[in-house]
Parts: sequence; C-alpha cells; structure tokens
Amino acid sequence: MKKVTIIIPAYNEEESLPLLYDRLNNVVTNLNQYEFEMLFVNDGSKDKTLQIIKSLRAQDERVSYVDFSRNFGKEIAMIAGLDYAKGDCVIFIDADLQDPPELIPELIKYWEQGYDDVYARRKNRKGETFLKKFTSKMYYKVLQSVTRVEIQRDTGDFRLLDRRCVNALIQLRETQRCSKSMFSWIGYNKKEVLFDRDPRVAGETKWNYKKLVDLAIDGITSFTTSPLRISTYLTIPTFLTLVIYFIYVIIKCITQNVAIQAFQAIILLVLFFSGIQIMLFGIIGEYLGRIFNETKNRPLYFIKEYNGIREENKEK
Repeated sequence: MKKVTIIIPAYNEEESLPLLYDRLNNVVTNLNQYEFEMLFVNDGSKDKTLQIIKSLRAQDERVSYVDFSRNFGKEIAMIAGLDYAKGDCVIFIDADLQDPPELIPELIKYWEQGYDDVYARRKNRKGETFLKKFTSKMYYKVLQSVTRVEIQRDTGDFRLLDRRCVNALIQLRETQRCSKSMFSWIGYNKKEVLFDRDPRVAGETKWNYKKLVDLAIDGITSFTTSPLRISTYLTIPTFLTLVIYFIYVIIKCITQNVAIQAFQAIILLVLFFSGIQIMLFGIIGEYLGRIFNETKNRPLYFIKEYNGIREENKEK
C-alpha cells in the first residue's frame, strides 16, 4: 500500500486546524487504498496550535508533528516537512483552507499516471485585494524574465511531489529559500491542475506586504544572478549619455557663445551617477548578504519535539 504524507506548516492557526482536520479526514477516509500521514510542522506558534495538534494525534495515529524551537518561517517549515515525511509522495497544503483538500484525489490520480510534480494553479484568488493580485502578477513576470527556468505562474505551495522530487529538494540546504523556484529548478514531469482558491476560513493572514516583499526579493536573488548584470547593462547607456552631454555643452558654447553654469552641470551629474551607484550597491549588497549567511553553514532549524519525543539537540 502506497503512503501519502500531507505536510501542513502551521503558525498560530488554532482557529482553522479543527476545520482543516475534519475536511482532510473526510477526503483521506474515502481513499482507503492508500496509507496517509498528516504531518503538521508547528512553526513556533504562540497560541494553542501545538495543543490542538497533540489532541488530534491522540485520537488519530495518522497525525504526526514536528515542533520547532522557535519561529523559523514557512520556507524552513516546508523543508522540515520534507525531511520528516515518510510517504512515497508528499502533498503541501496550507492550514488556512484556502487550498481545498477535496482536490487531493485529483492530484493523486495524476501522480498514478506517472507525473512527479502535480501542482495546483489558481483560476482566481478570492478574498485578496486588487493590489495583492496585481503585485503577484508583476512579480511572476519579473521572475520569469530574469531566469531561463520556466516558473509556473499563479501557483502556490499546494502540490503533490513524488519521492524522487522530495529526495532532490532535501539536498538543497540553502538558508535563503524560495520553494516555488526550487520546484521548477529540479525539473521532472509536471502536471497542472486548475482550481478556485477560497478565502481564509478563520484567523488572519500571516503574510503582510513587508513579508511578501522580502519573499519576492529572496525569490529573485536566490534563483538568479541576473540583477548583478544591471551594472553591465547600465554602463553603456550611462557612458553614452555622458559623452552626448559633453558634446552638447561644447557645441552650445561654440555656436551660441553662451556660458553654461558649471555648478548646475556638476550637481546634475553628481546626482545622476550617485543614484546609479546607490542602486548598484544595493543589489550587490543583497547578494553579499546571502553569501554571508550561507558561509555560516548553520543548521536550517532546531526542533524541540517530534511526535512527543523531546529532541533538544536535534538539528537539520
């Protein structure tokens, strides 16, 4: 009997977890030809999330959990789920029920047909503002334009991954993670499944605009070095602009016998080139910061508990 691990990263989701479990239980009960594991990764929640997960495990042996020593973020929670998953395939799903568990049988159907990565693509995004939808669309356009690897648009983390995809992903141990890009980078046979995304059933989103901007920067800088080439691309037009401006000043002085205020030209040039330098330093700084973090070679996370067993010195 094949085993399917459903990975659920959870951070302060006490309101939605009982609803999520009920819907997951209804789905997996009807798929009795498979063995299921529901693996919760408690990402340092400060509410009753962990207590609820423990109570679910007490009544259902299919429930497992990993409890972080603190909040490490969703990306780290996802790789921890992969590290501890025991299934022949894994399915990522959010705890807020924006991703419908009822789609799981269809994901498994395509997996059985030989696809390694069955990803759910959103047809619409209910409950999200126009600004969030617009910025998300633009982000995927930018990311696709700066990389040679095809990125699936309008997709989240809701997907099924075969065991060989899992084994590939757990080898990628960088600290600045963007799982959506990694899913594309590893390749393998992919299949798209369309669905309507629902609004949250309870609680509030943990993704404010600052976190989304940070995620977007991580996605671009951890997946491509193209932004570093901006300095090269800007060198030629900047030099040409300088030459043209210099020729213009000389010609105007000769033909019109008009003196140009030197301080005005100097101020404009200083501001122009200073702005370019500041932007380029910022881009280089982003990459240097990531090199600094990677050279520390720290474990991605520490856990306090795995299925009731204390693991104070456990590291990954």
